[in-house]
Amino acid sequence: MNVENVKTQLAMVGVYVSLLASSPLWAADDRYAEMVVKNICSACHKFQGQPGSRFNLNAPDLMWAGSKYQHTWLIGFLTGTEKRLYAKSYRWDQGWEPDVHRRLSEDQAEAVATYLEKQYVDPRVTVGAFDVSKVTRKEAEFGAQAYKEHACIGCHTIEENGQPVGGPQSVDLAEAGRRYNPDWLFRFAINPQDFTPHSGEFLADATEFGLRAVVGYLMTLGVPDFEYDEPWTSPEFSQANVDRGKVVYKEYCSQCHGATGQGDGPAASGLSPKPAVHANMAFDKLPMEYLYNVIYHGGRSVGKSPAMPYWSLTIGQQGVADVIAYLKATFKGVPEMAAATAEGGPSGVCPQPRKTKRAPGNFRKRTNPLPANQANVKAGETLFQQTAQPLACVNCHGAKGDGQGPMGAALNPPPRNFTCGETMQDISDGQMFWIIKKGSEGTGMMAFSAMPDNQIWQLIHYIRTLAK
Repeated sequence: MNVENVKTQLAMVGVYVSLLASSPLWAADDRYAEMVVKNICSACHKFQGQPGSRFNLNAPDLMWAGSKYQHTWLIGFLTGTEKRLYAKSYRWDQGWEPDVHRRLSEDQAEAVATYLEKQYVDPRVTVGAFDVSKVTRKEAEFGAQAYKEHACIGCHTIEENGQPVGGPQSVDLAEAGRRYNPDWLFRFAINPQDFTPHSGEFLADATEFGLRAVVGYLMTLGVPDFEYDEPWTSPEFSQANVDRGKVVYKEYCSQCHGATGQGDGPAASGLSPKPAVHANMAFDKLPMEYLYNVIYHGGRSVGKSPAMPYWSLTIGQQGVADVIAYLKATFKGVPEMAAATAEGGPSGVCPQPRKTKRAPGNFRKRTNPLPANQANVKAGETLFQQTAQPLACVNCHGAKGDGQGPMGAALNPPPRNFTCGETMQDISDGQMFWIIKKGSEGTGMMAFSAMPDNQIWQLIHYIRTLAK
């Protein structure tokens, strides 16, 4: 059907809606909703039969509409208060002008939405297959990364920094978390071709673990107050057992970190950076979120070495809880300055020899664009001491910035001593920015790649105040 025929049908739909709207029984009987669906909506949408290619349709198939949409969003869309789903026409091969959708009254929309939810349930969708309440902040971050790596952004727009980003060819996903039933979205993600075959829908080479991360990310979009799960508060952690954790540590962690946590396991000799020396770490002083993520999701998840595996699929949630309990009970850290290392001497020395790579010239020459005023220095202090993600700087560099944080003595080479003026005076703003953003290969310095640029500059202003 061409565009002109669709417009003609829409005009007829308008007349029909007007006639129905005059009936006082509209919201009292499913028969009216059934008439709208079968005599109006079906002018463009298909409600029965097999899934069809977009190139043979006028609008999306709705045989599964009752499983697909959240009730509140659907009411808003039918009444015209929600944004368009497609920036261009659904049939982009016939034109790029946005499609027009008829608006219903609140009562009409309520009746139609309720009818769809009763009559058009997708039997392929397993209720409870995707639990949104279990989505963690780290999983959503992985999902955001996978969304781009698997080219979803090539056709679907999202919103970044208040601006649409991505190809506007297919449905806009900027508010997907308010729109879709997560069980339906998860089933769709497993194989989009099951829903719109031969329509340009892309089948990604992703495991179920990866698909769950992408769907979790999408379910956060458009939900500013999304409540992320904190799995370290789950029942598994209340049931954590030190003895079980000791067994887990021996079977898995000791391969790199050594039987007694000295970082001297059989794999350590071939690794750079070297494994952390757990025996020197005060695990009870480290944030649970960090400990959980680095073990469950692996070193890469927190900007650490990719040689640190993600153990989630191997030891499960209970195994992670048990090994953290063992780490906290066993390793209490060392006194300040007690841990000399092979490279760079003990933490806190001044001057502090380093082998940090030089930033590219264009970075190295950059100067801090933010004024060194009290507000920016204070914001940088808060980031350093408390809020920087994936881990506040204080944990490695110490509260005074001297490299003597609870993790500092475990790292080889030791963390930078920011209090050493002799060392710091030769490090440009641009060099610091590049290292914070990218991390430092061969050291324990993680990448803060997701930190906004202005926060990094604020952090640099605060670090400059530590030098003596």
